[in-house]
Amino acid sequence: MTDFHHTKSLFHLPEGVIYLDGNSLGPLPKAAPARMGAVMQDEWGEMLITGWNKAGWMAQPTRVGDRIARLIGAEPGHVVLGDTLSIKVYQALASGLELRPERRVILSDSGNFPSDLYMAEGLIASLGRGHELRVVAPEEVEANITDEVAVLMITEVDYRTGRLHDMKALTAKAHAAGVITVWDLAHTAGATPVDLSGAGADFAVGCTYKYLNGGPGAPAFIYVAPRHVDSTRPALSGWLGHDAPFAFEPSYRPGSGIDRMRVGTPPVLALAALEAALDIWDLTTMEQVRAQSIALTEQFIAEVEAACPMLELASPRDAAARGSQVSFRFADGYAAIQALIARGVIGDFRAPDIMRFGFTPLYIDEGDVSAAVAIIADVMGNRLWDRDAYKTRARVT
Repeated sequence: MTDFHHTKSLFHLPEGVIYLDGNSLGPLPKAAPARMGAVMQDEWGEMLITGWNKAGWMAQPTRVGDRIARLIGAEPGHVVLGDTLSIKVYQALASGLELRPERRVILSDSGNFPSDLYMAEGLIASLGRGHELRVVAPEEVEANITDEVAVLMITEVDYRTGRLHDMKALTAKAHAAGVITVWDLAHTAGATPVDLSGAGADFAVGCTYKYLNGGPGAPAFIYVAPRHVDSTRPALSGWLGHDAPFAFEPSYRPGSGIDRMRVGTPPVLALAALEAALDIWDLTTMEQVRAQSIALTEQFIAEVEAACPMLELASPRDAAARGSQVSFRFADGYAAIQALIARGVIGDFRAPDIMRFGFTPLYIDEGDVSAAVAIIADVMGNRLWDRDAYKTRARVT
């Protein structure tokens, strides 16, 4: 069994802070600065440009991809790191549409992260072929999977409420209708067990700065199923996705396998920080993390509801239908979150009225939950949030 007390000791957690926002940005692994420092000094500093060969920088995106593959149920050799999540959404969606050229509908839901929808809108405008982005309520997705749909593009966990889609069931329904699936794992990777291979997913994407603790701006990943990986045409024909980048051919030739989904130069320093975080993930399994996550979120819900009747649960009550976050609705939720942050409990706010709290067993325990609830009860019960200073919206909420 995982010793979560030990994994907690491997993160830098500021004194006096209970950090319930790892679903937005994970905390710093203590080993990350030294790991990045070694890369900077021993590799970049001493090897200079020879580090691409001597230090294996060029292989980093697929090497790290294999480490993430273990956490998302992907086959080895089918995940690659690089670029941003939006870029990877664009790549996966464009490739999916090409696999169904006779269809014109992209199906998504209103619980999807807006950025994914923005990328779909931009791609549709660039293609100019009459595609339609059809957005339905999360509970209406299954009924809207028809033979009109080219691609089903879904974020597995709703970023606001934590509602968890059934990947296996929706993928099976999609495939029965000839629909390609693109799954966004931004709020799933490192939060709940994922079985991309077992579910038969076509494409998946995700970020690494949330539950995976790779740091601000950490690179995104993309997964392509084995049946597609050698035939998928990359929409973004980047230099490092070329079959022979250093042949400097005048025309693009896609590389083999998952390498064809590479675009730009690997972010070597960012990948070094992510590797330090993944060393901690090597100490556990997603099944053990999930079991502890459910215990923590169940405790949090019970204690908050007992102490704060003014808060309305926005997340599914059934733990099996919920990711590793708990959200409550409150009309002055933004101010309440700012008051909590001022007292050392860090959650975040999502418009219009969601107070959101993330639970990562790698560094959150039962004592943290009870201590956080005591502060929440004080802030809510005594209306400590009702101050002008807490109501002025910052750029990042």
